[in-house]
Order: sequence, then C-alpha cells, then structure tokens
Amino acid sequence: MYHELSSWDNLFLAYQKASKGKRGKANVAAFEHRLEDNLLTLQAELRSQTYQPGAYVHFTIHEPKHRLISAAPFRDRVVHHALCNLIEPIFERSFIYDSYANRKNKGTHRALNRCQVFARRYPYVLQCDIKQFFPAIDHAVLYSILARKITDVRMLDLVGRILASGEGVLKEEYDMVYFPNDDLFSIQRPRGLPIGNLTSQFWANCYLNPFDHFVKRELGCKAYLRYVDDFLLFAEDKRMLWMWKEAIEARLTQLRLTIHPRAHPRPVTEGIPFLGFIIFPHHRRLKRRKGVYFARKLKQMTSAYANGDIPLDVLNASVQGWVNHVRYANTIGLRKALFRSVCVGAQKDNRP
Repeated sequence: MYHELSSWDNLFLAYQKASKGKRGKANVAAFEHRLEDNLLTLQAELRSQTYQPGAYVHFTIHEPKHRLISAAPFRDRVVHHALCNLIEPIFERSFIYDSYANRKNKGTHRALNRCQVFARRYPYVLQCDIKQFFPAIDHAVLYSILARKITDVRMLDLVGRILASGEGVLKEEYDMVYFPNDDLFSIQRPRGLPIGNLTSQFWANCYLNPFDHFVKRELGCKAYLRYVDDFLLFAEDKRMLWMWKEAIEARLTQLRLTIHPRAHPRPVTEGIPFLGFIIFPHHRRLKRRKGVYFARKLKQMTSAYANGDIPLDVLNASVQGWVNHVRYANTIGLRKALFRSVCVGAQKDNRP
C-alpha cells in the first residue's frame, strides 16, 4: 500500500484534488510552476521515509462559530490527499449510513433531510454535541483505531508523522478533562487535530465510528444521525433517551470525550437547531443569526461592488451560493425582504 501511495499516478491525482478551486493562490501556483520536480521530490522523500510535514499557518474564523483554522503547506496537503486516496475506501465501508460529514454523496442537505424524516416518525429527540471535539481528539486513541485497518507499517509511520505535526496546535483551545484512572501526567497526552486538514476531517469520522456502531448496535437506536460532532437520537419516549444519554456519556469516556451538559430530551415539535437551520417535522427555518450575518455581508459586498472594489461576478456568486443553501428551508419571504432592502438601499445611494 505504501508503494502505491508514493506512486506517480497517486501523487498527481492528489495534486489535482488539492489544487481544485485554488490554482489562483500563490502557494499553489508556486508548486505548479515546477510541478514535476516538486512531485518527484515528494515521491523521493516518501519512499525514503524522510518526509517531514511543514509548519502550519493559523487564522481565526467567527462564522459559524469561533474557530482556530490551521492551514498546512500545500505540499503537505498533496500528501494528505495521497494518503486519503488509499485509506478512505477502507474505512468508508465500515461507516454507518447516517454519518453525513465529509463523505461522498452525503453532506449538509442530506443530513437535514434525514433529520426531518426522523422528526416526523418520532416524537422526541436527544441532541448532543461534543465539547471541544477537534482539540480533544487523543492521538493514542486515534492511532489505535486507524491501526485496526491499516496494516502497512510504513503507512502507519506516515500517519504518525502527520499526527505529530498537529500536536499542540489547539492546545489553547482545550480545557483539560481527567477521566477514570488518569494521573497528573495525563495532561501531557498528545491530542488535537488541526482544523483545516483533509486528514483531520476524515480522521474525525474514523474516531467516532466505533461510537456510531455502539449507538446503533448496542443501544439499538434505529433513528440516529451524526454530522461531525453533532449527533441526534430519536425515540418514542423521553425515558429511553435519558437512559441512552447516560450510556453515551459512559462510552465516550473510552474516547476521552465529553458532551455538553445542557443536552436533554425534548419534543421534536419545539424545533431542532441543526446545521444552521431549525428543523420541525413539516417545515424548516433558517437560524436568525444566519440571516443577520448574511444581511451584513451582502450590504458590505454591494457597497464594495458600488465602489469598484469587487466585480459583479463575485457578488453574484456569493448571492447564488447563499440562495442555493437557504432554499432548503422555508425562506422565500426572507429572501424577498432581504433583496428588496438591498435594492432600496442601492436606489437611495444612486447605485446601479
């Protein structure tokens, strides 16, 4: 498998995936300028097992929530794709159907649809999310999960190098939690996956895959779905959900994870806040702060367009992307009001 990973065909495919939609960026263009040489250098480093990941570039985003994003050098992103090209199909076969993040033919809108299907079938839901998920992922636990299916020692060595490159990146984002049998040295356990890596997104699914099967098989929950660290269990009565919550908290300690304590069973008719929407059995609404955020962004972009700072196609692409996303909810009135206000504002300012 490792020889296939470092093959020219796999590395070139990895480059194509890593550069998709990003070829205008300076670091990608610089790599592409001497593409053959750069890929051959990577191939030599991988085959001699001298490859070492580079330093991350960090920046913070505030939407949908405050997060520290860590971007790896482009050559490392090529390696991440090369690795995932081979190991992703192995793990994909073991994932449950109702895991929707970072998987082909899944995604946000399919997760929303499935959530609504379950909301129509069951009267109660238990919604949980994991505290500080990416900062809390334990390297030793993750490595043991990956090693169950990856048998090539050189592949595991590469996994270990990528894992080590992210150690401490999210240290300031993690509040130490002590689990049963921990000692004072447990604070030094390597943990955290850089948010922004392809491997991090994929390994997050691998990390929670044993938990998914626990919920489906051992708890016997027929209506369960997960998107990254946000998961929902549906049932006919609250008592069952309270029992499942207690079992979930106990099982997650094996992964050195905890859920937010506010989670509790409630009727689906109250609405389920999920992936930026409020899901009801027979309709959906956009979260208010999502609409407010885009209204501010649209106002800024229309002003930038009027001043000649951005072209019309950039403004149009942003609007079309947002409309395509929110059309999966009952937002026709919101869209009309929002764009009407923009048009009125443009007329007042004598903008086109």
